[in-house]
Amino acid sequence: MKITILTLFPEMLSGFMTNSIVKRAIAKGVVTVECVQIRDFTKDRYRRTDTPPIGGGAGLIEKCQPLVEAIQAVRTPSSKVILFSPRGPAYSEAKAKELAKSEHLILVCGHYEGVDERVNAYVDELLSIGDYILTGGEIPAMAVSDSVIRLLEGAIAKESLTDESFNQPLLEYPQYTEPYDYEGAKVPAILYSGNHEAIEKWRRKQSLALTKKYRPDLFAELKLDKKDLRLLKELEDGSAPDWEKKALEKGHKFIKKD
Repeated sequence: MKITILTLFPEMLSGFMTNSIVKRAIAKGVVTVECVQIRDFTKDRYRRTDTPPIGGGAGLIEKCQPLVEAIQAVRTPSSKVILFSPRGPAYSEAKAKELAKSEHLILVCGHYEGVDERVNAYVDELLSIGDYILTGGEIPAMAVSDSVIRLLEGAIAKESLTDESFNQPLLEYPQYTEPYDYEGAKVPAILYSGNHEAIEKWRRKQSLALTKKYRPDLFAELKLDKKDLRLLKELEDGSAPDWEKKALEKGHKFIKKD
């Protein structure tokens, strides 16, 4: 895959491309990421790409000409051109998976008070990463690029993607590391039991509980089966179920002691 980011501030993206998973994915040839300076396409003698809005108003608006010519310079038949805009639908994991199938993404970063309305005719779709105001499209471009790159084959281990939040409308279960006891907060004993079936069941129950508590909107989308309903009933009862007790009894020698 290739990702082209059209921006007035390419220096904002340099750290993003030279660290962590993105850096490794680029080094392995999984993805190519390039930043294109929109200012290089302006015909203004002072290299300006913005101007006050016609008819008056606050702030500056990105000109049509440099943005459109920048898009046309990098676009190919396989390109998908995205402009970040509050008019667009909210970004999601489902959208990330869709975009990860693209050959070439062109992400257009607006700036200042917005872009000339006529630019919209030259993009394939609009996209929003949330209902809040940012100074430009560079942060959305990094967010979208990161979420897409990590889905590409070879970017990270496949098993790392299996249980993550938003692979289904369910938050991920709690994760723990050593030490067992940190200032009185202890790792749940079931995780030391060695009973992988019981651990997976416990994790599923915790995911259901966290999603119901923190993201009722996602919880409402869940298609609960009989096993999930039993786990939810156990949560309501508040006592340890038989399967958990048995797992703890059999794994007692592996479980940390107070």
